[in-house]
Amino acid sequence: MDKSKIEKLKDLEAEFLEHYPKGFENEEIKAIVKKFKSEKLSEEVKKLFTKENFSQPEIVCSNFVKIISKSPLVSLFEKPKLRDAINSMGIYEKDMFSIALYDLLYENQKEAIESSVEILLEYKLAKWTIITLIPYYLNRNEEYFIKPTTTKNILKYFEVENLKYKPIPSYEFYKEYKKFLNSLKLKADKSLTVDNAGFTGFLRMSLKEEN
Repeated sequence: MDKSKIEKLKDLEAEFLEHYPKGFENEEIKAIVKKFKSEKLSEEVKKLFTKENFSQPEIVCSNFVKIISKSPLVSLFEKPKLRDAINSMGIYEKDMFSIALYDLLYENQKEAIESSVEILLEYKLAKWTIITLIPYYLNRNEEYFIKPTTTKNILKYFEVENLKYKPIPSYEFYKEYKKFLNSLKLKADKSLTVDNAGFTGFLRMSLKEEN
């Protein structure tokens, strides 16, 4: 990572830690984090989306709706639309969606994202927030929850010229953006990297201050 990007990160970090010296251990930040219920939902996802459960596509699809509905990370507008879309799917489509989700969590992310987009496009729900939520809850230190405005602001602030955000999810973008965020995390203060949504949350809050 080039020096200018590290300097930009350190500027955000210094300002954030000036307000919250303990990082995510600061009481005010802990109160914000608690509202997102990430730890609780992460535990639930680990129980609902075991490999064994994927032998029952209808239950997997129902559990997918359940987690999306509970998550504060997804907009209230999208939740009923997703529920209605999944409920209207036939068994074949639910089976295909379940296979795509299995691949997304355990096997081939490239094919999984392509398949998920193809299925969800029909319902106008092929969105980053819907496709990246369950992987993030399953592996909070490996996968990232992609929120459009935050992502665009991060790319703009760090002047990442080789990455162009598009509203339709793609594996290529996710792979490169994840690589970029991981390289930032390596240079960040450890108090700001408790999990991946926490790290991007720190960036989002700091960039809001910048603006």
